[in-house]
Amino acid sequence: MDWAVRLGYFSVMDGVAVALLTLAWLASSWAIEHPPKFRLSVTKLMAQYRRVWMEHFVTRQPRIFDGHIVGSLRQSTAFFASASMIAISGIFALLGDADRLRGVAGEFADADAPVIVWEVKLLLILLFAANAFLKFVWSNRLFGYCSVMMGSVPNDESQLAYHRAAKAAEINIFAARSYNRGLRSVYFGIASAAWLLGGEALVGATAITLVVILRREFASQSREILMQDEPSA
Repeated sequence: MDWAVRLGYFSVMDGVAVALLTLAWLASSWAIEHPPKFRLSVTKLMAQYRRVWMEHFVTRQPRIFDGHIVGSLRQSTAFFASASMIAISGIFALLGDADRLRGVAGEFADADAPVIVWEVKLLLILLFAANAFLKFVWSNRLFGYCSVMMGSVPNDESQLAYHRAAKAAEINIFAARSYNRGLRSVYFGIASAAWLLGGEALVGATAITLVVILRREFASQSREILMQDEPSA
């Protein structure tokens, strides 16, 4: 079947909806990771605390508590990586039986659409799930690198100790960035499932997802707490 024929099965609204979804996904990541200085995101604020954490790590004795924190972060990334794998497996199963999906979703959408339409919509969800899996796996590895760097920090308060602690902090920040990117892929992957109901539903789901993500990063109560003034040391 020619690609022009395949594209003919999709409406202009479908194309607009997918374009808006992609734009919202990329733009939200850029806004969160490169926020204006007058309105820092929670991600950027937490990056500062990660650096402070590693500074205090040098003088903390014993350092078991810090190891437990990194361990819990790795467990979180492993959990979401496993969940992403399950989602990927489920989508492949649906791709093998798209007719059944058409029968179920047809109650709410166009049941006369050919199977290729449903398969393409599932592939969009699959792409987000696969990207989330890769981000979570890489985040898990980076937190592992961070653990090794923390283990290499000397016990004395030397210049070498603070230098290695600073390196560990930056790796920790990169790990958190990859983890957050994976979460955003999950959010927009869930939103992309609305395409099964039509292009209008996808636009609505994209808008809701974008508002939720930006609110959590720029207008949440947790951000207000992080921005509160602290007494000088």
